[in-house]
Amino acid sequence: MTDFSTLLPHLTRIADALERLAPPANPALDLTAADAFVWHADRAWLEPVPTVARVEIDLLHGIDRSKDQLVSNTERFAKGLPANNALLWGVRGMGKSSLVKAVHAAINANAPVDPAQRLALIEIHREDIPSLPQLLSVLRGQSRRCLLFCDDLSFDAGDTTYKSLKAILDGGIEGRPENVLLYATSNRRHILSRDMIENERSTAIHAGEAVEEKVSLSDRFGLWLGFHACDQDTYLAMITGYAERFALTYPPEALRAEALEWAITRGARSGRTAWHFIQDLAGRLGQELRLS
Repeated sequence: MTDFSTLLPHLTRIADALERLAPPANPALDLTAADAFVWHADRAWLEPVPTVARVEIDLLHGIDRSKDQLVSNTERFAKGLPANNALLWGVRGMGKSSLVKAVHAAINANAPVDPAQRLALIEIHREDIPSLPQLLSVLRGQSRRCLLFCDDLSFDAGDTTYKSLKAILDGGIEGRPENVLLYATSNRRHILSRDMIENERSTAIHAGEAVEEKVSLSDRFGLWLGFHACDQDTYLAMITGYAERFALTYPPEALRAEALEWAITRGARSGRTAWHFIQDLAGRLGQELRLS
C-alpha cells in the first residue's frame, strides 16, 4: 500500500516549482496610471510609459498645415466631439510619428490634472494589428478617451492582417468604441505595397474590384495628411530652431555650412537629418539635449 505521506513533500516541491515558472499575472487595468501606454498583445497588457520620447510641437517645421489639422482633429476628439481616424503618410524622417506624440502632449498640456480627463496615448506595434479587436474590447466602456498609435504601418504580399484593421476602421458589428481614435503613420499612401496591388490586378478575374478592395483600406481613414521632402530653407529653419531651443552657441555661417554638408552626406534633407546633426553638434560642444 502506498504511503501518500511520503509523496506529499515531493508533490509540494513540484507544485512550487511550477508556480515559479508561471509568468506573473498582469496588473489590473488602470488607465489612470500614466498618459501613455504600450500594448503587449502576448500578455493582453497595457504597460504604462512614464515618459514619452518626443519633440516639442513648436520645433516641428515645414509641416504647418498637417500640424494644424491634426491638432484640430485631436482637440475635437478630446472634447468628445466627432473626429476622424488619421493616416500620416509620406517620406521618411519628416516628422510623422513625432507629430502624433507632440500633438498628444500639446492637448494634455491644457487638460485638467485629473488623469481620467486627459487623453491617453496607446502604442500598438505593427505585428500586433491582429490583436486590435482584443485591445478594443479592453478599452470599450472605459471613461478615458484613448488615442491608438501605430507607427510605420504597411502590408506586404501574402499579409492578410490588414483585414483586421479594415473592420476596426469602419466595419464590424460593434464598430469602433466612441472613446477610441486611431492614428497611423506609413511611408505608403495606400499602406499596401505597389507589388501587392499589382499582383492583385494581374491575377484577379475582376482586377479593378481587387485593387479597389486593397486601396479601400487607406480610404477608411477619414483624415489623410501628406508629408513631403523639405526644401533647403525649411531644413535650415529646423536647424536654427533646434539650435536656439537648446542654446547651442555656434557661428551662424558655420552652422549653416556644416548643416548643409551633413545633409549632402546623408543624401536627404528632413527633420530626422536635422535632429541627427543637432545631436552631433551638441556632442561636439559638450552640451546635453533635454526634451521636456
